[in-house]
Amino acid sequence: MPDDNVLDLAGLGVGPFNLSIAALADSHVPGLVTRFFERRSRIVWHPGLMLPDTHLQTGFLKDLVTAVAPDSPHSFLNYLVRHRRFYRFMTAGLATVSRAEFSDYLGWVAGRLDSVTLGETVREVGIDPQGFLLHTNRGHYRARHLCLGTGKAPWWPDFAEKQQGPQCLHGAHIADEPRNFSGRRVVIVGGGQSGADIFLNALRGYWGKPEELLWVSRRRNFQPLDETAFTNEYFTPHYTQGFHELPLAVRKREVAAQKLVSDGITPATLQTLYQELYHRFDVLGEPRWARLLPHRTAIDLQRRGQAFALTTEHGLCGDHEIFSADIVVFATGFQSRLPDCLAPLAERLHRDEHGELVLGANFDLAWEGPAQHRLYAVNAGRHSHGIAEPQLSLMAWRSARILNHVAGHQVFDLEEDDGPIAWQSVNEQRWAQAI
Repeated sequence: MPDDNVLDLAGLGVGPFNLSIAALADSHVPGLVTRFFERRSRIVWHPGLMLPDTHLQTGFLKDLVTAVAPDSPHSFLNYLVRHRRFYRFMTAGLATVSRAEFSDYLGWVAGRLDSVTLGETVREVGIDPQGFLLHTNRGHYRARHLCLGTGKAPWWPDFAEKQQGPQCLHGAHIADEPRNFSGRRVVIVGGGQSGADIFLNALRGYWGKPEELLWVSRRRNFQPLDETAFTNEYFTPHYTQGFHELPLAVRKREVAAQKLVSDGITPATLQTLYQELYHRFDVLGEPRWARLLPHRTAIDLQRRGQAFALTTEHGLCGDHEIFSADIVVFATGFQSRLPDCLAPLAERLHRDEHGELVLGANFDLAWEGPAQHRLYAVNAGRHSHGIAEPQLSLMAWRSARILNHVAGHQVFDLEEDDGPIAWQSVNEQRWAQAI
């Protein structure tokens, strides 16, 4: 095997999380031989959700590198400077970055990295005593360690999956091709940020004016993202490291209780939506062709000719309601999956009692294989590291943690002073004797 094809770390997929590892390795771990494989020919972040006026839920300093390496040339601030728009960005007073600009930033970083290979698909991954064996559409590679970053797949309710098609689609694909909602009855299912973004664009006629527009959510209301100061302490290394040490049952309970910390709708979006509804239907006096339907759980979807009948169960009274639709959009989130290329190793991976992958403190997977060769996973540990793990907030910190582990020494200083909140029992704190 050519020396260029022998790697210290190989990455499967080049989404933001693996790209963060690639960028930090490039600028701060020059002796590490890495390659990150991406089947797509260009980097576009969630192209199916690239709608007008949609933004991230995190600040621009939580980019690929800045949190652990502010001197990296791959920062978002350097991207702004290189594109000659630093002052205009700052003058615009943007608290968050638009999806379009963030996607462009990712593509800019990927284009600067020799370690990122586009248009190369990993078809199979095996293992022998010398490391992981990667077989791609272009060649063969050996890697000492592997990092899984292929993202998540759209999640469908079981009853809806068989109805997939141009008129019954997942929200992750809404922008993949032109849509025509003109004169159609449209139902959006899912009360999170994606559902809100799709509803707002449909309300504004982005795909043409619908005859009827319904937004169904099983949540009690269209609820805001909790982004207050103390809640944001969940998105810190200190909390995340402590969370990983908790018993499985406690972790599962806490993640469920913190749902709106990561899966609510930004207050700005809710305010814009309410103002749009007020102006259109109260001020201008249009008939109410758009309605919001909270506290309903979608339980069935049947075809009726060229249309659909969506059945919901009302959370307050238990009634079953049936809504007719020409187009149904499920904004129902994503689920973890193993890529097909890892099938030869799938039986070696440990899973917990809920079927989730078992991750160590350094995001390394527990598995039956040579101890000197490690599998890492990003965006696969909400159950093990808490609600911050699938978010962008701790992306750079997690990347640095993985790279420190791969390098076998402290490349990045990740020590933190104690924060204002004592998450653990005071009996476990080093300052307990002073109380």
